[in-house]
Amino acid sequence: MEVLYPRCAGLDVHQQTVVACVRLADGAKVETHVRTFGSTTAELLALSDWLAEHRCTHVAMESTGVYWKPVWHVLEGQVTLILANAMQIRNVPGRKSDTNDAAWIADLLAHGLIRTSFVPPSPIQELRDLTRTRKQLVREVSQHTLRLQKVLEDANLKLTSVLSDVLGLSGRAMLTAIIAGETDPERLADLSQGRLKASRPAVIAALRGSVTPHHRFLLRLHLTHIQTLEAVIRDVESHLGDALWPFRAAIDRLLTIPAVGETVARVIVAEIGVDMTRFPTVGHLISWAGLCPRLHESAGKRHSTRTRAGNAWLKTTLVQVAWVAARTRNTYLRAQFLRLKSRRGPKKAILAVAASILTAAYYILKNEVPYQDLGADHFDRRDKAQLAKRLVRRLEELGLAVEIRPAA
Repeated sequence: MEVLYPRCAGLDVHQQTVVACVRLADGAKVETHVRTFGSTTAELLALSDWLAEHRCTHVAMESTGVYWKPVWHVLEGQVTLILANAMQIRNVPGRKSDTNDAAWIADLLAHGLIRTSFVPPSPIQELRDLTRTRKQLVREVSQHTLRLQKVLEDANLKLTSVLSDVLGLSGRAMLTAIIAGETDPERLADLSQGRLKASRPAVIAALRGSVTPHHRFLLRLHLTHIQTLEAVIRDVESHLGDALWPFRAAIDRLLTIPAVGETVARVIVAEIGVDMTRFPTVGHLISWAGLCPRLHESAGKRHSTRTRAGNAWLKTTLVQVAWVAARTRNTYLRAQFLRLKSRRGPKKAILAVAASILTAAYYILKNEVPYQDLGADHFDRRDKAQLAKRLVRRLEELGLAVEIRPAA
């Protein structure tokens, strides 16, 4: 096989050690050097100097947890770095060792057999850390809210039945009073603010329970934790605002997509960046996000076409916003959902809508233009003949005879 990179290296990265194998090719002669380094900063700088001594031009490593990141940061700018998916560069079974793994990675790299993983630049990586941290904190708030509701049910307080949001203004006021020792349902009902989804007698009945000191302790514990998490989320969002300033124009253009709000636009920019040249086509981006069916065919038979595993942070966000877009009237995305839902079901239809949103984001970021909706009647305008046949078939199924004539 043709050697593309005659002076390259493969790294087998672990938590405490990094095994490096330098592969030097001179015609048919191949020379390898293997050395083990620690994972401290001083050892990684020594690794950088060792690679420079051998005049390596390309270095490949596996994406092992987060252990590859310090190595990447030290070597970035010194050589051309390639991050490989560990599932795609498996070695031959029975020959597993750190030295063999490093040599195997170096051999694959030399012949150009490693598919490069997408590693965004440092500003996008920092933005990605903030958006992912915010999502994790929001999940924790939801978990503690469910635990708080469980304690309320155990005390036979039916707040969830009479309040739209237990953690709203009315809910928090009532919870604070309950924790302080208030047991009178009428006084607790007087703490409500604004309109509630239930009448006052229903609220009073829902607040008549059997609250013990144990319940008050758990309620105080969960409510304090939720308030702490909310303060941390506000702090993260403040840092997000500073980190997003260089990408403000791109986010504003993404906001023109139906159902895409500030949070979703932030996630899109944080996960795929703003430089679309890293993805040769929009199809590569959709495949990377895991929003297209896999290809699995053998012996002339087509097997499972379930979507492949992609970027879970981006995929889940796009699917969530796709459900909102499917309910947004007079848009192309809703028309697409309704058209596919009748034939393929709602799950496949919503994935198609999510892929369409990502497609729009790709071209918006690539061409620096706002979103242009194709219209709710796009499919009707695209093929009127098919629409006419479908409508005639539906009428014939109802037992009606239809004769089609062109309008005068």
